[in-house]
Amino acid sequence: QVQLVGSGGGAVQAGGSLRLSCAASGRTFSSGSMAWFRQAPEKAREFVAAVRGNGALTVYADSAKGRFTISRDNAKNTVFLQMNSLKPEDTAVYYCAATTRSLILSSTRSPGSYDYWGQGTRVAVSS
Repeated sequence: QVQLVGSGGGAVQAGGSLRLSCAASGRTFSSGSMAWFRQAPEKAREFVAAVRGNGALTVYADSAKGRFTISRDNAKNTVFLQMNSLKPEDTAVYYCAATTRSLILSSTRSPGSYDYWGQGTRVAVSS
């Protein structure tokens, strides 16, 4: 059984930082793509960042560029999202996602490209 367990969410003030982690078990994703999405209340799930394979290729949403960094530790089958300079509009439930496939760029931002999802970890940023 494949499981993705996200952690690291919490409540911070604007300008603060958080580091999210997502540990996978039951399948190895070292050659595939892993990503973070988020969903704010009454909004659609949106892409945040993705990393492919050994971490050499990363993709970010415009809202995340320059503030968030995605990375992975394939030895631990874990993906991370370092979030700095947080803003109130970053408030959402953050979901990690994974697939054993190495996604092409055009597929990276689509939730439907991922086969496995974590349970979500909540981030709340106050002004």
